[in-house]
Amino acid sequence: MKSNQILILCAILFFGSFVLFSFSDKQATKRVTFEYKQMTTIESVVPAGLGRSRLLMEKEGGGESIEKMKNFYSVTGINFSNIIKNDTQISQKLGEMASQGWELDKVTSAVESTETSTGIFITRYFFKRMKE
Repeated sequence: MKSNQILILCAILFFGSFVLFSFSDKQATKRVTFEYKQMTTIESVVPAGLGRSRLLMEKEGGGESIEKMKNFYSVTGINFSNIIKNDTQISQKLGEMASQGWELDKVTSAVESTETSTGIFITRYFFKRMKE
């Protein structure tokens, strides 16, 4: 190879790598930001259906949404039909959130009780989606 050809080849490689790194550097500095939303379900474990079960969520644009849910217990004891209705309500809300572009990120749950015959199950659902 002649020295002119080697010089031209080096110039092309240098210029190509400069262009490649300058574009990839701009992409690397672009930050992805997310917005977050939380949904909380409180399911009551109080005998005779005296508890209050709710689904809580912040509304778009502010304010709060509080939806009634069924209690785990009725007068006759544990009510499996109520549990299924709550599961359906939660599943519908999760589907609604997904259709709005929200991704379920984390779920955490706990049980709170001051005595053995009453208490609540609390579950928090954390969603995220990319900000536009």
